[in-house]
Amino acid sequence: MSEKQKKILEMLTEGKMGVDEAERLLSSLGTDVIEPGEVARVGAAAMRKPKYLRVTVRPGPDHEHEEDAEHVNVRVPVSLIRSGIKLTSLMPEQARDKVSEALHDKGIDLNMRNMKPEDLEEIIDALTELEVDVTSRKEVVKVFVE
Repeated sequence: MSEKQKKILEMLTEGKMGVDEAERLLSSLGTDVIEPGEVARVGAAAMRKPKYLRVTVRPGPDHEHEEDAEHVNVRVPVSLIRSGIKLTSLMPEQARDKVSEALHDKGIDLNMRNMKPEDLEEIIDALTELEVDVTSRKEVVKVFVE
């Protein structure tokens, strides 16, 4: 795939152009490398890329009518997560090691030293399928992406 083709598909995934325009530009390059329907597939994938990681906590059925019942609604932009991971490259090695060790102690095996941008995109792509619902009589917790 040529650099021009990659740039067009990149602009499509970033939402800077629509599927029709991307197909027109790719066909003007006189290319047959892109399979028919491939541009539409890339465009559809771009449309469902997560923009936010959401965590909500609300009172469960036994507590929803209490005046002091707490509600939590957190919406974290995925771009902030990307930036945070990129910032780990600026962290001193000792700090990265301590973070990795603390995560490991909590059962999360994530070595921040080995994190690469393509790994991050793989994680973010996996988030599109993420949905966690926990319901008890005390509270309802939801973790999802939108």
